[in-house]
Amino acid sequence: MKIIVCVKQVPEITDVKVNPETGTLIREGVASILNPFCEYALDFAVQLKKKHAGIRITAISMGPSQAKTALMRCLELGADEAFLASDFKFAGADTWATARTLAATIRAVASDYDLILVGKQAIDGDTAQVGPELAEILSIPQVMYGVQIRLAENLKRVQVKRETEHGYEVVQMRLPGIVSAGKGSLIRRMPSVKDILDARRKKLHRVEASALDLPDEELGLQGSPTQVVKVFAPEAKTGGKMIDGADADAAAEEILAFLSGKNIFSAHP
Repeated sequence: MKIIVCVKQVPEITDVKVNPETGTLIREGVASILNPFCEYALDFAVQLKKKHAGIRITAISMGPSQAKTALMRCLELGADEAFLASDFKFAGADTWATARTLAATIRAVASDYDLILVGKQAIDGDTAQVGPELAEILSIPQVMYGVQIRLAENLKRVQVKRETEHGYEVVQMRLPGIVSAGKGSLIRRMPSVKDILDARRKKLHRVEASALDLPDEELGLQGSPTQVVKVFAPEAKTGGKMIDGADADAAAEEILAFLSGKNIFSAHP
């Protein structure tokens, strides 16, 4: 069985600043990391591999050359091989062009996949669009926001516990299909020294645009139907007003006075 984990390298969000003139992120000098939700997706794959023999994990990413750092992290954490789709023609891709490129890469290097895992969203863009778009392009079923995953004994179906607006639900999906991973009960792991050394012996391949069955006009900025015009930080919100509830009558009067001050209703006489 082959599991593909699509991952993204993202800037460490605690260090990100926005250029006030251009409205774009300042990435120079900012450390990059493997997107945490992609790491959870990889952990799902590793857990399944521990329970079922014969599973091979392939990590795939699209990005500049430095994105291989994120893929090396995947190899250290349990992936068996990795592919980096990297070409200047991919620059400026929006979520749709990114999903299209990832789909073409999967078809080119790992078309015999059974399950694709992705992070539910990236912490830099937070769009949560690439996973569903990838499923649509590949014409496979999808289950988003998974927090637990189990394979059937015959490896033909997957059972996923997923987050919803009102709690959780458990659904079953026939494979091949795609699942996006939320955090759930997972804790981010640190690779051992042996894991790090073993990763250096695994294969990390580079895939260029010429290896994909896509015309140039469907790649990067040319193939992007949307463009980011400006990025800005939201205004900081002030803290709420805390009311001591030890004296219920006094607390009620204070709440009433506060609401009256907001002209929500007239003060009680």
